[in-house]
Amino acid sequence: MTQRRHTTVRRLMDAYGRTHAEEAGIKLRNTPAPLYQLLTLCVLFSVRIKADIAVAAARELFGAGMRTPRAMADSSWQDRVDALGRAHYRRYDESTATALGAGAELVLDRYRGDLRQLRDAAGRDPERIRELLREIPRIGPVGADIFCREAQTVWPELRPSFDDRAREAASKLGLPSSPDRLARLVDTETLPRLAAALVRVELSKNAVDDLLRTG
Repeated sequence: MTQRRHTTVRRLMDAYGRTHAEEAGIKLRNTPAPLYQLLTLCVLFSVRIKADIAVAAARELFGAGMRTPRAMADSSWQDRVDALGRAHYRRYDESTATALGAGAELVLDRYRGDLRQLRDAAGRDPERIRELLREIPRIGPVGADIFCREAQTVWPELRPSFDDRAREAASKLGLPSSPDRLARLVDTETLPRLAAALVRVELSKNAVDDLLRTG
């Protein structure tokens, strides 16, 4: 890596290198509960809402005990609405409460509450994983991208996962725009943080200029 790229990556990671899962207090492992919590977070991100509000909503849901698909399915619709309301998750609180309940039931019925079974059903094929994720209520391409971006640390077949927004930001920063070349900039465990950082840059006004500014 050239010195300029090294400096850019260091500044990028220092300023933006945190995943949504980390912010929501999810200790991501290849076990049912944290994988479901990540899915819940992706549902919350799948509407036009500020990232900090989506993260706060996840924390409220988890704090109310809705950390597993069984707990989510057993909660009342009003409990879910109330948790979202405490996070100021406005406009989408009622529809999201419905989607969370329906999604929990689907995960229980189809995958016995364990998203590792979704992975197996997809034959561990990244595109098929995305397709099956999009069958879960409210999860669209953006939600599926977020899940794969963050889950690549525990599901190796998803590596390297850099969506269009991440690659666009990389290009603006003078970094490689291909997933394979981007992956060479950091170690494997840091891939989700790099991908998340690049997306944050793409969504943040003036971030590219700030990172490239010298002196």
